[in-house]
Amino acid sequence: MRRFTITDETFGRGRRYAAMTQIDIWYVAFGPDKTVKTDVRVMGSVRSTRTFKTEVDAKLFAMQILAKGWSASAGTLNPHQPKKIVGPSEVEQWAERTAAI
Repeated sequence: MRRFTITDETFGRGRRYAAMTQIDIWYVAFGPDKTVKTDVRVMGSVRSTRTFKTEVDAKLFAMQILAKGWSASAGTLNPHQPKKIVGPSEVEQWAERTAAI
């Protein structure tokens, strides 16, 4: 009779699954830029938020949002420390720092 231990591949959590269980710690809030009146959908649109596991993923998504001409802000979710908040006026510079790395 064989005893199964937590280290057996079938029952143990391998390092390859660590990223899948990591909680989301970054968010990007986004929506149409209401100062630009060229998009007719702006009138009925609301802001949305999407969460991410890494800062790099959040930055890449923010760059896509900015490319659409929309506004965005970002930051870390509670209780993640240190708290980081990126306002709409700073988000473009924050997101572009990923491309320089």
